[in-house]
Amino acid sequence: MLPLEGLKVVAIEQAVAAPFASSRLADAGAHVTKIERPEGDFARGYDDVAAGQSSYFVWLNRGKSSVTLNLASSKGKDALETLLASADVLVQNLKPGALARLGFAPARLRTDYPRLVTCSISGYGDAGPMAGRKAYDLLIQAESGLCSITGGPDEPARVGISIVDVATGATAYAAILEALIRRGITGKGSDISVSMFDVMADWLTVPLLNHEGGKSPKRVGLAHPSIAPYGVFTPKSGAPILISIQSDREWAKLCSLFIGDPALATDPRFATNVARVSNRTETDALVAAAFGKVDAATAIDMLTRADIALASVNDMAGLSAHPHLRRITVDSPNGPVSVPAPGAVFAGEQRRYGPIPGLNPQQD
Repeated sequence: MLPLEGLKVVAIEQAVAAPFASSRLADAGAHVTKIERPEGDFARGYDDVAAGQSSYFVWLNRGKSSVTLNLASSKGKDALETLLASADVLVQNLKPGALARLGFAPARLRTDYPRLVTCSISGYGDAGPMAGRKAYDLLIQAESGLCSITGGPDEPARVGISIVDVATGATAYAAILEALIRRGITGKGSDISVSMFDVMADWLTVPLLNHEGGKSPKRVGLAHPSIAPYGVFTPKSGAPILISIQSDREWAKLCSLFIGDPALATDPRFATNVARVSNRTETDALVAAAFGKVDAATAIDMLTRADIALASVNDMAGLSAHPHLRRITVDSPNGPVSVPAPGAVFAGEQRRYGPIPGLNPQQD
């Protein structure tokens, strides 16, 4: 039996953030009814690379049932009311206030369905000077300052995935589980609000505190702004290698077993991480010189024997063929699609994942 089997979820959702949260509930066994507009979730049209279907929609909607409702009509509202009467969770990412204008204000739902857990996802929350502004992933990446610390020295960049949406969906999922645990103790539901801007601001705590502490972070590409050496180095031949030194003890091992100069471990310019960051150019030059003496295979062997953390600088072709990649296969209206497996593994369980729903005829 899956952990959320028997749980009923209604999801008035589109795009990424809310579908991410409800997809994780579905993976855990909840029965998720996805409410779509008559024209469908607009994420259905983002691309057509997954057996002729949207990669986003395939990723985030497995195991759900889809119901098409016109919530502006009385019949559509009655159908939603019927679903909510037996639901445990409502997830929605309509514009702030839209649900209330339809007659389903969270305050009313709390009164009529006291065990219901509601989770509303928005760009900037229900209050504040920007509460009414439209918000999508890249907009929040820019507004929060995330882009300012992403990319190389020359210009800011977008994080290469919908990181704000994913972070928001994961936050909503965790909050819903917290509310369900509390309901199991108190018998009472909850009204949760999750703001994309708030989530990203929380995730940006470290660079924000560095800025406010007088050390505003700069874009350093494939390097770490607070740790050195932590970046990409090029061997005499072969592919670049990314290494990470997390402690002064590891730095000493790198100096002794890879650079070949144990005295660097106690050199005041490099003995501590703070000193190495202050002298990043000189630090990286020492490491780069050592890499330049050996080929990639030799470097990886030496670093592995020294117990130094390293990684290949892969692309999507590298991930697709990666020996460590776990996959699942889900059915879709256009046939089976292979996707990466969810990150959590439960011992002794072989989970199955439901199909991707097609767009059903409108029920208005």
